[in-house]
Amino acid sequence: MRIATLGPAGSNHELVAGRYLQANAPGGGEIRLLPTFEEAFAALLAGDVDRVLQCTAHPTHGECVGRYMHRLFPVDAFIAGSKPLAVLARAEVPHPRTLGLQPATRHYTDLSGYDELIEQPSIVTVAEGLLAGQFEAGICALEVLDAHPGRLRLVEDLGPALDVWAVFGPTPLPATDPRVY
Repeated sequence: MRIATLGPAGSNHELVAGRYLQANAPGGGEIRLLPTFEEAFAALLAGDVDRVLQCTAHPTHGECVGRYMHRLFPVDAFIAGSKPLAVLARAEVPHPRTLGLQPATRHYTDLSGYDELIEQPSIVTVAEGLLAGQFEAGICALEVLDAHPGRLRLVEDLGPALDVWAVFGPTPLPATDPRVY
C-alpha cells in the first residue's frame, strides 16, 4: 500500500501513517510525504498512491472532502494520538510574546498571553522556526525539548492530541460494507 500524507518528516501525519501501515499493510508499505493535501489528493487521482491519510482536525479537511466528492472516497476512519505536544520557549526569553503554531493546535491551550500568533504548516516547521529564532515560543512536539537541551524550556506540557483520521481511496466502499451506514 502506498499512502500519501502531509509532510515534512517527523510530522504527526507521518507518525500515524506508519501506524496505519503497520496495522493494514502487513507486507509493508510506502509513505509519501507531500507539502500539501492538494498534492496528496492529486497523487491519488493520478494513481501514484493507493490512499491519502488526513487528520480531520487539519484546516483543509472539509475543503478536501468537498473538492474531491464523487472522485475520491473515504474508505476508513480511526482515532489515533499524536506525539506528546508542548508549548516550548527559547531558553533566553523569559516572557515570550510571539508564538508559532500549526492552526489545528490553536485551541489546545490559552494563548491570550501572546501578542502575535504565527501560523506554520506543521508542528515540525514550528520547531524549526522556534530554533531559528523566528518566534519566541511554539506549540510543537515535546521531544524537541530533549533534542535541544539548553536552547529551549518547557512552558506547558499539552500531552498527545487524540484525533480522528480519515483515509481516502479511489473507489467507494460497497454499500454492504459494515462501515457504511
